[in-house]
Amino acid sequence: MKALFHVNELDRWAHALLNITNLLRDVGTGEVTVEVVANGPAVIAYRLGGDDVLRQMDELHAKGVAFVACRNALQMQNIPEESLAPFVTVVPAGITEIVRKQAMGYAYIKP
Repeated sequence: MKALFHVNELDRWAHALLNITNLLRDVGTGEVTVEVVANGPAVIAYRLGGDDVLRQMDELHAKGVAFVACRNALQMQNIPEESLAPFVTVVPAGITEIVRKQAMGYAYIKP
């Protein structure tokens, strides 16, 4: 299985992370590939700062979850890429990443 979570609102992170945790618990970490694409204001959560959301992301990353940030959104939010958590990958455009992953058979999930 392959799942693509799309988060573009900052207040949707808790729900998205809970969905991912439940998915991994249900099917097992070796049975699903998970990527999270953040764009819009949601990229703010990727900044280093030590809050609970970032800690949960780090724990999920340790279980194989990929976290991706849209460079366009980072620029719109005036967030330098150097200030992101080390597990975050930056892509030129989040929407392009979403389209590519869907073409690769990822299930699109918008918490």
